[in-house]
Amino acid sequence: MNIGVTVPLPAYLVDVAFIAEKAESLGFESLWCAEHPIIPVHSDSPFPASADGVIPESYSHFVDPFVALARASGVTKTIKLGTGITLVPERNPLLLAKEVSTLDHFSGGRFLFGIGVGWLREETEIMGGDFDHRWTQARESVEVMKKLWTQEAASHRGRYYDFPPVKSYPKPAQKPHPPVLLGGMAPNVLKRVVRWADGWLPNRLSVEELRQKRAELDGLAVRANRDPASLTISIHGQAPDREEVKAYLEGGAARVIIRIQPAKTEQEISAQLEEVARATL
Repeated sequence: MNIGVTVPLPAYLVDVAFIAEKAESLGFESLWCAEHPIIPVHSDSPFPASADGVIPESYSHFVDPFVALARASGVTKTIKLGTGITLVPERNPLLLAKEVSTLDHFSGGRFLFGIGVGWLREETEIMGGDFDHRWTQARESVEVMKKLWTQEAASHRGRYYDFPPVKSYPKPAQKPHPPVLLGGMAPNVLKRVVRWADGWLPNRLSVEELRQKRAELDGLAVRANRDPASLTISIHGQAPDREEVKAYLEGGAARVIIRIQPAKTEQEISAQLEEVARATL
């Protein structure tokens, strides 16, 4: 079964290389690393996953996912390496395209490019993103990256990015490029997936909701002349329950990603991964 695990927060107490090597040895299909480059000390943006809207302290303790996954790549051979998610409006697409292609090249085509646009206005704006039009910016950014990944010399003239012909190497190992998976539960996310991505990365979706969304995604794909089988759904943030995982996979998910709890030592994370393996694999 395609079961992935996350890098827990704080994301630097245990070396991600150790987590990846252990996860691969146990048979997990993928390892996922998230990001928040910064967290503003003062913010009026309510945290969407809590009743009181307060941003948890753990949100100050992310690592750079590409540096972390590069370490993971160096000690593994088969496990897929995913960002869950990269905040695209907060990154320059010319640099981001290089990071993605370099990681995919050296990992032998194991990278999964989970992306999103974020919910924290102050963070997005500090990092130079257009929060009110962040999905528009993200779409243009992905367009830029696809050009850089697939063309010998790429140029672009758009609303957010404008540059003359440039060369960018290495190209990704995966052709034409690593799968672009859109995160989030925005009302138009499935339409966006069909228009310019390769899959959906929702967080904590119920099995019944998955079945409904899978049918909706398939219908949108057919109407857009895209093969529904080419568009994946990866369920993020689930509990380690074999029957539930099985239900998700049977309901149309390509993979299920288990949320790993915080751990301070290699012994703690190792024991937890073994327990999750017994409960799911």
